[in-house]
Amino acid sequence: EITSLLSLCGGQFSGEQEIRVNSPFWILNIPSEEMARGLMKRTVCAKSIFELWGHGKSAGELYASLKNYPTDKMLPYLQSDSTYKVHIHTFNKTLTQAEKIKKIDALEFLPFKGKVNLKNPEHVFWILEDYGMNPNDVPEEPIHLYFGRWIADGQRELIESYSVKKRHFIGNTSMDACLSFIMANHGRVKPNDIVYDPFVGTGGLLISSAHFGAYVCGTDIDYNTIHGLGKASRKNQKWRGPDENIRANLRQYGLEKYYLDALVADFSRPIWRKGMLFDAIITDPPYGIREAPRRMGSQKETVKSVERSTENHFFVSSSYHLSDIFFDLLKFGAEYLVMGGRLVYWLPIYRPEYTEEIIPRHPCLKLISNCEQLLSSHTSRRLITMEKVKEFKDQDENSYLLDGQYMPYRGHNSFREKYFSGVTKRIAKEEKDNQK
Repeated sequence: EITSLLSLCGGQFSGEQEIRVNSPFWILNIPSEEMARGLMKRTVCAKSIFELWGHGKSAGELYASLKNYPTDKMLPYLQSDSTYKVHIHTFNKTLTQAEKIKKIDALEFLPFKGKVNLKNPEHVFWILEDYGMNPNDVPEEPIHLYFGRWIADGQRELIESYSVKKRHFIGNTSMDACLSFIMANHGRVKPNDIVYDPFVGTGGLLISSAHFGAYVCGTDIDYNTIHGLGKASRKNQKWRGPDENIRANLRQYGLEKYYLDALVADFSRPIWRKGMLFDAIITDPPYGIREAPRRMGSQKETVKSVERSTENHFFVSSSYHLSDIFFDLLKFGAEYLVMGGRLVYWLPIYRPEYTEEIIPRHPCLKLISNCEQLLSSHTSRRLITMEKVKEFKDQDENSYLLDGQYMPYRGHNSFREKYFSGVTKRIAKEEKDNQK
């Protein structure tokens, strides 16, 4: 997320920057405070950003580092007519108030000339202490210390204010608010973009993009969901109300003006005219766990089911394999994204069989990132971000059949069976343990 937002703000991620995987603290080299503030206006992963004045693996190293920090960079924030306070944050350890005061007093060598104001200071400084990731083995002294000037907080409050629990219209697979914003940030969604979700469902992914000023639209094969009809997914509610729909969700957050439309359509069938371009395609395709993947069929095909969705509305659905969904998605992104536009989607994985070779590829799309979210001990899903780097030509339409990528991923057509086989084994083990 941070890498995508840096590029959106005009910066770039340097390979020399310190990445400590087993730490909540991260040192970035950002060229300006303005860019740092722009980054924090979007991120839901980062809590705060600071101008780093010094750091070290011990208190002595921290103090030495602070003494080497240029005084001319400190002085603008330490003037006699200014107010300040020092805040201490410890990760994986709780300090007493006396211990905190002792650590603050130890910084008296810094040229603070202003007055302390605990309620409304002009400048806030933080001591950050990292005591490792293991709560069962907390060291006496921190393994790393940082000191810096607070610049801005991230957008963590969006997770609560856009919570699905408070949302007017939800379904079985409505995306968690935090993940929705992360996906929009991976897609580098910005004001006046056009963002499309081909498996729109109840529109959860549209909301995060609209929050960032993009115009949003989507399609789904499920007539009832698009029109807000049928049984409700919410507990203690039998049927959906007359105003439960995607538009009402956006209206709930004051985002209705960004809503273009949602169409009942089969993603496997072409409905868009040539030249219809999207700035981002952000979606969560069905894996067959809670919602079955479906596409339009015909009476000649092996009929899976015949459903009647509303009065005078019939469709015949046939199976839609996972491998076909993802390769259709890549082909669609290659054709309908603008150059530099991004495709962001979730790819379900059976972990014992996972290798990077099974990630679907397309010659027009460059893989930007591949992040894992664990679902169980044996399954996960990967947030795949791809960027369009080459104009789509007719010969690219079925290129996935030629590059050897299609066959390895076909094993994931049985993802549902593998998912539930693990669940069955876990239940059997729990029952066996209980009998002991």
